[in-house]
Amino acid sequence: AKMAQDMTEKELLKMELDQLKKEVKNERQMVSKTGKEIKEYIESMAGEDPLLKGVPEDKNPFKEKGGCTIS
Repeated sequence: AKMAQDMTEKELLKMELDQLKKEVKNERQMVSKTGKEIKEYIESMAGEDPLLKGVPEDKNPFKEKGGCTIS
């Protein structure tokens, strides 16, 4: 696959057109409906969300393994 900077303007426009043809097929819904559904989903999952709940120290793969002391 070519990188975008190596493509001609015609190739870039064709790629953009192909993408728009795919996107136009997506089903659209009103934000007033989907926003409410997303909010309800987020609230229902909040109890298991590690960003809200935190991660127990014993299960945290990023916790400091040890420290160093400078004296």
